[in-house]
Amino acid sequence: MRCGQGIEARQVDELFINIDPIQAGGRLTADAMKAVVAYGDGYSVCDNCRKPNRLDYIAKPPIAEFHKDVAKWLNMDAVRTVPGARRGFQAVAHTYVNKGDPVLLTSLSHYTEFLAVEESGGVAREIPANDQKLVTPDATAEKIEAVKREFGRAPVLAFIDHVDYQYGNMHDVAGIAKVCRQYDVPIVYNGAYTVGILPVDGKAMGVDFVVGSGHKSMAAPAPSGVLAATAEREKEVFRTTAIIGDVTNRKFGIKEPEMMGCTLMGVTLVGMMASFPHVKERTKHFDKELANHKIVMDALLSIEGTKCLSEFPRKHTMTRIDTIASFDKVAESHKKRGYYLQSALEEKGITGVIPGATKVWKFNTYGTTRKQAEHLGRAFVEIARENGLAVKG
Repeated sequence: MRCGQGIEARQVDELFINIDPIQAGGRLTADAMKAVVAYGDGYSVCDNCRKPNRLDYIAKPPIAEFHKDVAKWLNMDAVRTVPGARRGFQAVAHTYVNKGDPVLLTSLSHYTEFLAVEESGGVAREIPANDQKLVTPDATAEKIEAVKREFGRAPVLAFIDHVDYQYGNMHDVAGIAKVCRQYDVPIVYNGAYTVGILPVDGKAMGVDFVVGSGHKSMAAPAPSGVLAATAEREKEVFRTTAIIGDVTNRKFGIKEPEMMGCTLMGVTLVGMMASFPHVKERTKHFDKELANHKIVMDALLSIEGTKCLSEFPRKHTMTRIDTIASFDKVAESHKKRGYYLQSALEEKGITGVIPGATKVWKFNTYGTTRKQAEHLGRAFVEIARENGLAVKG
């Protein structure tokens, strides 16, 4: 089947159990699929745009209501939709960071947080993770003091990931935020792997901003995301335009510079809206997701030589695994080399592991059923046994 000339239809999730670490939470719901068809045209949401001519004021489809609902859901005061989490980082950094300003990140921060700081001329300073690959409040305080000694002032902003992309570890955001507040450092909560996956309460954690990824964790088309702010910060990041044309004397109403006017239009926005009721509901059942993940982890760890590099027991469904002393040993002499693992998994209806990866790799079981989790576990064990690896129990 083709979607057009040279474009094959993608059927990954129809044909396989997909454990790709960045795709699991972004699979569209059936309602979002319908929205893709109905609102695929570029300016489709603008049919009923009226004064004050801004995206978040549109009542039909209920975009204005959606913004309010998301803010309430995250326990924040204002929300804007953005083209991916990175655009949320960019908007906040551009508001608070000037050339030469120190900005706090971590040794596990995503590259887009660094680029947001770089674009504004800021200087990145990382809080180091400890031996357990966790960022702690104590390490945060030590780094802020180090920044003060170096720059003569505290950082102007801090980017903190609740669950990092490297290990899928869960960090003490509330504790870190408490430290940052003692130094009057605004906190950006990176919820790329949490908003839409598990419950998130921005005010309870004491953060100034919550950033979420629609296409990574909210079952939405790409690129999509949300940026939420407290009432205090809303006036700063979501400030309205003041520019005036010198020849035409034109003004631009209540457009917001950091949002470049309107943000998400058409399929990305309405797809996220269509999935939202399902996403809200699924965050209430994250315990079941962890239970299914444990089934797979228990199976993998029963294969001698396999190690979990993420914090353990697991608190998230994305995990970094070390199979150097197990699956990679097979790869050394297998005719397919490291590609044998991917091939063997696909024969069992599983995809998402990076082709050729047998040393250190990540996977995510989010969205799998118990039956699928059991199949995943059996598949790894069967592949191990078929290739002469010892399995406990």
